[in-house]
Amino acid sequence: MNQAEAEIGLQNEWNAEIKAFDDTKLGVKGLVDAGLTKIPRIFIHPQHDLHDRSACKDSHFSIPIIDLQAVSTDSNLRAKAIEKIQNACETWGFFQIVNHGIPKTDLEEMLAAIRRFHEQDAEVKKEFYTRDLRNKTLFLSNFDLFQAPVVSWRDTVGLVMDSIPPEPESLPVICRDIAMVYSKQVHRLGITLFELLSEGIGLNPNHLKDMECAERITIIGQYYPPCPEPELTLGTRSHCDADFLTILLQDQIGGLQVLHENQWVDVPPIPGALIVNIGDFLQLLSNDKLKSVNHRVIAKQEGPRISVACFFRTKFFEPGDDLECYGPIKELLSEENPPMYKETTAQDFLKHYYSKGSGASALLHLKL
Repeated sequence: MNQAEAEIGLQNEWNAEIKAFDDTKLGVKGLVDAGLTKIPRIFIHPQHDLHDRSACKDSHFSIPIIDLQAVSTDSNLRAKAIEKIQNACETWGFFQIVNHGIPKTDLEEMLAAIRRFHEQDAEVKKEFYTRDLRNKTLFLSNFDLFQAPVVSWRDTVGLVMDSIPPEPESLPVICRDIAMVYSKQVHRLGITLFELLSEGIGLNPNHLKDMECAERITIIGQYYPPCPEPELTLGTRSHCDADFLTILLQDQIGGLQVLHENQWVDVPPIPGALIVNIGDFLQLLSNDKLKSVNHRVIAKQEGPRISVACFFRTKFFEPGDDLECYGPIKELLSEENPPMYKETTAQDFLKHYYSKGSGASALLHLKL
């Protein structure tokens, strides 16, 4: 057997292990429930991705925390919040918000509902297992399971909500009520954030909202089971978000890290707070005034860790749809500030995003 044949044989073995894992429709939790003490090789990440699992301890490196108290009624507080958000988006791409208007009881119930979904009877949960991303509800492990070089230690439930929510009957009964409530609250909060971001980069408050940046929301409920060998894997590989904006609710276990000045920085859980980060499409629209940055989740022996990410995303296109182009907003451009990127459709950008693998920004191929 020559080297090429040997490599093909090894790849076929790998692909068979991936398919066998997917065919269980039980996700990573299924492995843990079966009493796994060593993780399968498909979950073992390269050492260069794992050597710096410990975050930077520099006290100067901490995610900005921004108070949204009275930003809609007090012009002075609004101006201060806009300045802080703009600075956070230019330097970090991430910030935490407090006094955002969503009751703590609803935050806790949303986390509990995602946990209930993942911990319900396996046969019921299997009914939602799919890789058809057009479904309004889907349960799976790793969206990129068959494309990624290695598998991450997490399971996911996705709920496509949008500003006009789906029929309640299309959502799992175990998390239906709070998902309907929470998506409306996050939509209102998203509109406020897009207004503040618009003003921060010198636009009319309604500019990003009028571009429908707040209209399409997907709730992603992540479940990170306790890992017997956390030093060998990651909960989520390093990546940027391919959306406009993400609002993240995390539980108290922690594990989220942000890449800042080439160092990984922990995002510590703050009770009642939400985490906000800029997505690739908003960096594109703002012509680099707002930064989309790499982040990841480390695996832990404790758990499960639960998080709820709300992605403000582009439209899902069907064959025959007119494809909208996205590029730097014209009002931000001048001779002194020329466009940094060429235009792209969401379809083309997302195709590149999912094919490029982790690491380099998906925006680099659009740079002028």
